[in-house]
Amino acid sequence: MTPQDQPSSESSDVTHVAAERVRIFDTTLRDGEQAPGFSMDRRAKLRMAHALEALGVDVIEAGFPIASPDDFGSVAEIARVLRGPTVCGLARCHDKDIEAAGRALEAARHARIHLFLSTSPLHREHKLNMSQQQVIDTASAAIERAKTLCHEVEFSAEDATRTEPEYLVDVFSAAVAAGATTLNVPDTVGYTTPVEMAELITYLRQHVRGAERVIFSTHCHDDLGMGVANSLAGVAAGARQVECTINGIGERAGNASMEEIVMALRVRGAFYGVDTGIDTRKLYPTSRLLTQLTGQGVPRNKAVVGENAFAHESGIHQHGMLKHRGTYEIMRPQDVGMGETRLVLGKHSGRHALRQRLQTLGHTPDEASMDNIFTRFKALADKKREVHDEDLEAIALGMDPEATGPWRLVHLNTNSHLGGSASASVRLAHDEGQDVGEAAIGDGPVDAVLRAIERATGTTLDVTHFQVRAVSEGGDAQGQAQLIARHDERDWRGAGVSTDIIEATALAALAIVNRIERQAPAQPAAAVAHL
Repeated sequence: MTPQDQPSSESSDVTHVAAERVRIFDTTLRDGEQAPGFSMDRRAKLRMAHALEALGVDVIEAGFPIASPDDFGSVAEIARVLRGPTVCGLARCHDKDIEAAGRALEAARHARIHLFLSTSPLHREHKLNMSQQQVIDTASAAIERAKTLCHEVEFSAEDATRTEPEYLVDVFSAAVAAGATTLNVPDTVGYTTPVEMAELITYLRQHVRGAERVIFSTHCHDDLGMGVANSLAGVAAGARQVECTINGIGERAGNASMEEIVMALRVRGAFYGVDTGIDTRKLYPTSRLLTQLTGQGVPRNKAVVGENAFAHESGIHQHGMLKHRGTYEIMRPQDVGMGETRLVLGKHSGRHALRQRLQTLGHTPDEASMDNIFTRFKALADKKREVHDEDLEAIALGMDPEATGPWRLVHLNTNSHLGGSASASVRLAHDEGQDVGEAAIGDGPVDAVLRAIERATGTTLDVTHFQVRAVSEGGDAQGQAQLIARHDERDWRGAGVSTDIIEATALAALAIVNRIERQAPAQPAAAVAHL
């Protein structure tokens, strides 16, 4: 490995002048959406399409128009409203499919019909019952027909990586002669390896007649966990389009993940010598949007967009990060639109990260006090998965972190119904002996609970971030609510855990209220007017 190929801690900060552009072909709305558990209605598809356009995707495969009237309508609507990317519709090499795709794409500013036909011996015999020549003739006729209905045609040799390379050359040569401008090499069942993919792309570029006039593309599935690696191998061998999906969703184990491919090409720009047109700062927001539209989250350890992608708990890692972020991060969370690196305080954390967090919270203990705080912190961390700010403040103030106050939740009740507002009532107890109950109406149960707590405590909270996640599995899983609220020109954080996510939200809000009150002793609870 040459010095310029060494991973650089600042690699994501450097503007790389790429020799060539790799086109990003997104199939989230077609291959991704057809996977079990990921279906979207027309409104959701349109919203996702706008996000993909803003992200800078070159080609959006909007759907499979012949599949259903709703799929046809979704493709037609996306084709009508998008102005930046090429809008693509999938079609088999059948006249009815091609005509449906052509009609659906009529209003597109730039339209592409994506034709596919199986080429491997297994598929020719058991799926198509066609000879080699019949496959070539069928593909050629379909491409010639599609050319009359759109701006450009892409041809995919389904199961290409299990097709005889010499025969694949013949198929693709015929496709070029018929008018295809993009030749896609799908690893349909995720069978190939990076070395094999690189060799195949190289072989095709050398032997397909007219190869210099077309773009070679990859479409890799992740059945053996190599979808991204195979796609990148294709790029290294000269493929200049990559077909992928947000969060890697798709049939079976999914497709190659767009965010991983794009960031690999950016972080290792000196190695690959190419670039994309993706605004990487929108990768995380787009990933989050997809999880909201489908109800399917991503694993915490998912590369690039997972919750742990820029989180560190190990004391060794945290110490290194505090010295120089490049020690344990090859890209910044800001590069993908995720915000700040998180140093998670837990049982693996060390004194350096603890001291840094205490200083952020306004506490600067001397060495003797720090010894005591660190001992208490470790004892608490052995009991909890994550130690939160309110826990640290309680320890720093000499309090019991598992009995923080002054406010405690005594009773909570919420009601909501479809199409109307929600209501909530709370009863809170204070360490000084007061007991107060309040009720409020809100847009939903969470909003109503927050309003009721504001009224009961007299503390105004401008919530700027709200997130709920499961901390265990199953129907009785505990949910953790995390809040960030603005109060007196400062951001305050709170977290709460309960099997009831509304209760978890109330506990998170009270954690913030308690922190505010503990740090403002001049405003005791007795000052609350209704007490």
